[in-house]
Amino acid sequence: MLRVDDIHLYYGASHALRGVGIEARAGAVTCVLGRNGVGKTSLLKAILGLQPIRGGAIALDGTDITHMPTHARAARGIAYVPQGREIFPLLTVEENLKTGFAALPRAARSLPEEIFELFPVLKKMLRRRGGDLSGGQQQQLAIARALVTRPRLLILDEPTEGIQPSIIKEIEQVIRHLVAKGEMAMLLVEQYFEFARDLADTYAVMDRGEVVLAGTRDTMQEAEVRRHLTV
Repeated sequence: MLRVDDIHLYYGASHALRGVGIEARAGAVTCVLGRNGVGKTSLLKAILGLQPIRGGAIALDGTDITHMPTHARAARGIAYVPQGREIFPLLTVEENLKTGFAALPRAARSLPEEIFELFPVLKKMLRRRGGDLSGGQQQQLAIARALVTRPRLLILDEPTEGIQPSIIKEIEQVIRHLVAKGEMAMLLVEQYFEFARDLADTYAVMDRGEVVLAGTRDTMQEAEVRRHLTV
């Protein structure tokens, strides 16, 4: 579904990504791990088209999207759940969900019932303002908003940050359900090792703008991965 091939990204003279390559397959979770400041956010900006790359290529389902604008990538099926959730606090839950319509043709602008099956609490809170929800409920709303776009690739940036354990378990179950359908690729950026390890089909560990470890969950050497996550 997603192929990132040998990309290089700069901020001025700073070389933020150095030949990074990853893949995300439909029906599987790819986890990107690493400490703060190692290039994970820069990788996501490159995939989303928020920051131009200076070398390499990015393809979605075989189509080169390297120079495609962000809104066109969204229309092709890339959805993003940002770190910190970034819901609109003064809009209602329903209005927050409907902001996902921007990436859809007019005929497809409806709220999928599956969203409320995955997050039943949101159906009870449609008229409440987003800012009145708990942190965990806001995270559920952010994921649901991304799912409104019917994505083929869902990118989650540290979805466990500041979330209570019960909601983390619910988010894990939602990810497993979506992946089991076999239609969607999942790219998960995470620092919470156990959460990433339990979900990952494949993983990549970043350090100083490079992928320094990569493989499958079955071949993962936990001690080596943890070494790159500790300060």
